[in-house]
Amino acid sequence: MDKKYIAYIRLNWFLPNPSSIWLSIWVIAGLVGMGCNHELIKETKEKKKNVVFIAVDDMRTQLGCYGKTSVKSPNIDKLAANGMVFKRAYCQQAICSPSRISLLTGMYCETTKIYGLVNRKKDKLADIPSIPKHFRDNGYETISSGKIYHHGDDDPVAWSIPAFRPMEGSGYVTEEGKAIVSLWSGNSNTGTKGPVTEAADVADNVYSDGKTTDFAIEQIRRLKDKPFFVALGLRKPHLPFTAPKKYWDMYNPDDFKLVDNPYPPENATEFTMNNFGELRNYWQMPKGKEPVDDELARHLIHGYHACVSFIDAQVGRVLDELETLGLKENTIVVLWGDHGWKLGEHGSWCKHTAFEIDAKVPLIIFDPDMKAKGRTTEALTELVDIYPTLCDLAGLDKPAHLEGLSVTPLMNNPDLDWKSAAFSIWVQKKFRYDEDIQVIGYTMKTDNYRYTEWRHTKSGEVRGRELYDHIKDPDENVNVIDDLAYADIAIKLDAKMDEGWKGARPKGSQ
Repeated sequence: MDKKYIAYIRLNWFLPNPSSIWLSIWVIAGLVGMGCNHELIKETKEKKKNVVFIAVDDMRTQLGCYGKTSVKSPNIDKLAANGMVFKRAYCQQAICSPSRISLLTGMYCETTKIYGLVNRKKDKLADIPSIPKHFRDNGYETISSGKIYHHGDDDPVAWSIPAFRPMEGSGYVTEEGKAIVSLWSGNSNTGTKGPVTEAADVADNVYSDGKTTDFAIEQIRRLKDKPFFVALGLRKPHLPFTAPKKYWDMYNPDDFKLVDNPYPPENATEFTMNNFGELRNYWQMPKGKEPVDDELARHLIHGYHACVSFIDAQVGRVLDELETLGLKENTIVVLWGDHGWKLGEHGSWCKHTAFEIDAKVPLIIFDPDMKAKGRTTEALTELVDIYPTLCDLAGLDKPAHLEGLSVTPLMNNPDLDWKSAAFSIWVQKKFRYDEDIQVIGYTMKTDNYRYTEWRHTKSGEVRGRELYDHIKDPDENVNVIDDLAYADIAIKLDAKMDEGWKGARPKGSQ
């Protein structure tokens, strides 16, 4: 016991006031108790849960734990086997920056008003505390490694040290890839970017995702005795499909099947489709409205799978490090994709449409205290739900601005009645920044349907509608909005869309 406290007790022990004697006894008892409980207090502090927050760019639910046997994803599947897989999770917009800002602020895109890549969180929503900022304000060391926001300087106040973003240019590592970028960049006839794929025979950390994983692991080691929030942003499987050769060699390209619906839906609106310009921008890709031929399609599917397996390996390295350091039982892990991706469905590629395949995302959460480990839930959930969920799991107060719903009850009981709908939007590039012509696709997933309204922002006029019956048509090949057999359903879905996300919440939720 500290000598200064002993001296204080002795002084009080001889004071004539009887109350002082009782005070002294109370102090002695308290200090003895403190001594006895010192280890307990220390242990409690050490048990403050860490968070590993893994963002994956352009990852659709093309994973073993989602029943996709064509892909090799053993490490993500292992995380799923110990955590919970949310089988019906949805992003709030099928484009990188708006989706991430929505998730990280816990607000729907209708609230953020961010529809494209040019707006930064720090410029539009500076006063809204993001997930990492909230954790930093609550005593966590917060680390950003790789692509968390679209821009590295989106949210500088959120991080304890500057965000680590090692990738330069398009991330090619071969001299051939770099030469093509240098030679053809800016030439609209050949593509403004480099090759669409690359398979260098190199170590993982020659590519940027390996470097960012190295850095994240270094930070976990450095902070192992402190509460930390380490965000790892993995860029693949975003284009270009660049990954070490060994991940390409895991697959036989002849095994890949092409999609069953390489055509637009029947009765598509003028707003439904896009021309997958993101892919066309790469060197030697089809131009104009030229389709992707079967040989190229198989190569792209191969590249996508190779990149997913590359990313899976990086996830495995982080999970292994948590076990090595004895941190697994004190660390929350959340893995999410920022939006879906098309591999030829509807004759299209990339994201940037309002289909189910664009909005549906992987979401896996592991919490050491969860009861339903290794289970899945079919409950409708959204990326906007991650913020309140992490607050609950870490024991933090939830900021008042949050619009998502914590999924922690589902992590104990996956079969609970939950949201009756999940909401997303899509805004084509030509409409994003001019409200005079702006048309936004408001799209809603319910148990059995996807319903979309294309509304003119200024007038509120509905310019087009889509309705897909997911029981009969899960791939969304026929828009049945004008089918009289669906007239009553369309009326009900229209009313539900007007109620919005608040009306879709389960009764009694906060």
